[in-house]
This record gives sequence, structure tokens and C-alpha cells, in this order.
Amino acid sequence: MHPAFSLVAFTVFSGLGFGMMVWLGIGLGGHSRFFAFLASGVAVGAVAGGLLASTRHLLRPDRAKLAFSQWRTSWLSREAVLAVAALAVFGLYAAVWVAFGVQIGWLGTAAALLAGATVYATGMIYRQLKTVPQWATPLTPACFVAFALASGELALAALTAFFESDEGRTLGATLFLLVIAWGLKYAWWQNARKATLESAGATPEDATGLGDIGLVEQLEAPHTGENYLMKEMVFEVGRERATALRRVAVGAGFGGALLLVLLSGNIGSLLLVLALASLLVGLMAERWLFFAEAQHAVAAYYGKR
Repeated sequence: MHPAFSLVAFTVFSGLGFGMMVWLGIGLGGHSRFFAFLASGVAVGAVAGGLLASTRHLLRPDRAKLAFSQWRTSWLSREAVLAVAALAVFGLYAAVWVAFGVQIGWLGTAAALLAGATVYATGMIYRQLKTVPQWATPLTPACFVAFALASGELALAALTAFFESDEGRTLGATLFLLVIAWGLKYAWWQNARKATLESAGATPEDATGLGDIGLVEQLEAPHTGENYLMKEMVFEVGRERATALRRVAVGAGFGGALLLVLLSGNIGSLLLVLALASLLVGLMAERWLFFAEAQHAVAAYYGKR
């Protein structure tokens, strides 16, 4: 699949923002009004930036509002509805916190649940696509949620360390979430290696309807020019490039972030900011590969197996 930067940025940064909303909603982090203003602003800003990036992927951004009408059957529509609901409830929770210094427990819990559900819905958009074997696994939404919680927790830990001097309270959770998230991603990669088009029943023989004759091998392309399907669904990434990006993802997103978080307890809160930056670099590489290495069943018509 074509790894559009807009989708990569949307899934990474909106995940971070909604992850922060989950933790802020259940009362994690600082408690001052200034901290509430700062942390809530970062969370909402990350979500808004991600949503803005996602609209660039639409051929007709002005029709984005139509996504809200199909929530009964479409995970994309459910994501849109949940995102608006999460932002509205969290906005009210944050406004009361900033204005009066009071954290309303039930309102924060509702915001946290809606934020988590939004990230889950994002993952389900891809998990439901049986035409993309690598995505059609429960590990897909699990990875989306785990990375959102891990990145949101790390961002919150960095803010808490700078403005509340209480980073030790959240570092244990951050380390745990990083290990869990990347453990799930490793399992996802292992599953993706086995989830080929052929294993899902999508072969050139089926795509061309010539299976009764024998093995089908492509001598030349089905048409003379590039088309939408080839651009969006038959994307190819070189093995060396994929390997290099996977090393960046694991090295920066897991190894680098984990090491910097461990060191931050003794050296200073600035390392938590560097850890967050390292994690985001790793997540951008991971998410780019998530799209680039996925093979749509339509690729079987072009000789892919």
C-alpha cells in the first residue's frame, strides 16, 4: 500500500494525543492548573495536528463531514464520531480543571474511555480489511492502542518532570508500556511474514481466472500506463530499505527511548524529551513500514504472490 505521509503523521500524532488524554483523564501527571493547561493543550494540539494531516489524504476534504453518517457499518465513521466525542468530553474536563483546579473523576474517565476507543477504531479500520492479509489480525488494533498509550505516557512523563518534579511516579509505567508495545509489534511482524497474498487465497491464477490452465506468470503489465491501483495498492519497497527502516524503528523507538528513559532518573528531565523524540522517530518509521509493506489482494492481478 502507498505509505502516504499524511496517514503516517495522523496515526502517530493523533495516537500520542489520545494516549495523553487517557492518562490525564484517569488523573495521572501533575495536578496544578498550569499543568492542566499545558498538558491538555499538548494533547489536543497533537490530535488536531494529526487530524489536519489526515484531511490532506482525502481527494475531497470538503466531504469529510460525510464520514459521520455511516457509523453503523463503517469503522472510519465510528472513528470520526468517537474522535469528536472524545475531544468534546476531554475539552470540558480540561476546561473545568484549568478554570477551577478541580478534576471531575467521572468526566475524566469518560474522556479516557472515548480517547482509547478512538484509537481502537483507527486500528480497526485496517484490521477489518481482509484484502490486506498483513493487517487482518487482532494484533493491528492492539499495536495502535499500545503505541498510543506508550507515547502518550512518555509525553506526559516529560511534562510532569519539567513542571511538577515528579517524574519517578510515571517512569515505571512508561518502561512497561514501551516493552509491551514493541513486544506486540514484534508479534505483528512475525505474523505479517506468514500472511502473504497466497496464504490468503489471492493468487495470479485467481485474479486472472486462468487457474484451470496452470501456473500463471506475468510476462508484461496488464496495461501500458500507471493507474490508481498501481499507485495506491501495488507499492513496492526494497528489502534493504525495509530492513534499514525496521532498524531505525526498533533502534530509535525501542532501544533509544528505553535507554533515555532509564538514564533520565539519574541525569535529568531533559532526557525524557529526547526519549519522546526518539520514540516518535521510531514510530514514524514503524508506521511507514506498516503501510509500505502491506500487500493488497489486487496486487495478485499484477503477478504478486
